[in-house]
Amino acid sequence: MADRYYLKILTKGVHRWNTWRANHPNTRPNFVQVYLCGLDLDGVDFSESNFSEADLTHTILTRANLRQASLKGADLSSADLRQANFVVAQLNGAKLQQTDLRGADFYGASLSGANLNSADLRGAQLKEADLSNVSLRQANLQGVDFSRTALWGADLSEAHLEQANLKGVNLQGATLVGALLAGAHLAGANLNRADFRHACLSGADLSRATLRGANLGEALLKEANLSGADLRWAELIKVVLHASNLRGADLKGAILDKADLSASDLNNADFSMASLKGADFYLASLDGAILRGADLRGANFSGANLTRTDLVGADLCGINLTGALWER
Repeated sequence: MADRYYLKILTKGVHRWNTWRANHPNTRPNFVQVYLCGLDLDGVDFSESNFSEADLTHTILTRANLRQASLKGADLSSADLRQANFVVAQLNGAKLQQTDLRGADFYGASLSGANLNSADLRGAQLKEADLSNVSLRQANLQGVDFSRTALWGADLSEAHLEQANLKGVNLQGATLVGALLAGAHLAGANLNRADFRHACLSGADLSRATLRGANLGEALLKEANLSGADLRWAELIKVVLHASNLRGADLKGAILDKADLSASDLNNADFSMASLKGADFYLASLDGAILRGADLRGANFSGANLTRTDLVGADLCGINLTGALWER
């Protein structure tokens, strides 16, 4: 339970509290399970304080200093946390849904298992934070820098991640169903077994990313960069990859039935043993591509460049080669 001594000082106002903290820098205030719902605590210094399981719903904590504070299991739903300092803070299992976290600093903070559904994190600092198994459904993360952030197992369904920096980030097993990632930077990211169904990744950079076993069913990846990406055993049924770059990508055993690969650069891509039934390769370039043992039944290769394409053992039943350039 919270220490009444600290509560008595706090009731005298933020200025009095901050003055007391400045005179007692080594104190670690105890606010465990405290109820401070709806208070205006703008600019308060709660650094290194313990707010485990506290109720801070609807509280105004703009510009608050919560550096190294413990907020494990705390409820901050609908709180105003703009520009708050959460550096190295512990927020494991905290409730932060519908919070305003614009410009907040979570550098090195631990938010594993926290709920940030519908939170606004535009301009927030999340470098080196632990966001594993966090829920960020419908959260606004446009342009956020996730450098060296752990996001494995996170739920980002329908989240706004346009132009976000996710280069090299670990999103293994994450859920991004219906997420908006247009123009996002995912080069070299670990996306193995991630769920991108119905997500929008148009213009996104996924070069050299690993997507083994990922699900991109009906996702939109127009003009995306997947050069050198590892998509082995990925599911891409009805995916739209129009005018995308998959040069040198590895798609062995992938399922691309009814995929739109029109006008795409597929040069030197490996589709060995892949399922491409009814796929559209209209005007695509497959120079040096490998389709050994691939199921191409009903695929459309009209106007495609099949120069040096390896089709040994592929099922070509019912394919359309009208106007295709290929070597017999």
